[in-house]
Amino acid sequence: MFRRKSTKPPLHETDTLVGPETVLEGVLKSKAAVRIEGHFSGNIECEGDVTIGETGIVRSSVAARNVTVAGRLEGDVTARGKLVVTLKGRLFGDVSCETLVVEEGGVFRGNSRMPAADPAISADETKDAGRHPASSSP
Repeated sequence: MFRRKSTKPPLHETDTLVGPETVLEGVLKSKAAVRIEGHFSGNIECEGDVTIGETGIVRSSVAARNVTVAGRLEGDVTARGKLVVTLKGRLFGDVSCETLVVEEGGVFRGNSRMPAADPAISADETKDAGRHPASSSP
């Protein structure tokens, strides 16, 4: 009849905001969404989404469900879902994600890895993906 209210914020709601005039260093762990508009250096581990706003500057590795870069991110990203670099976003680092979107005007400099979610993709196809048929020797 009576339900307890959950004390956990939903994964899509911003629980933590690093404001534009804030500078943080260290490890940031969150079960909900995080938005960074200031400066952050260290590591970010988030069960929810991470958004780096247009004024955000992050020098960090980031692991989250979804990641949106509208500011500057220098570091590696592991997104269990989608990684979006907006038209003003700058991402310098290697990424692993299910879906990668770089909007026109956005910058991504690094390597991307998209784990094979489809079991029909064989290990040989993954290994040979970097080879172009015209450049292989007979």
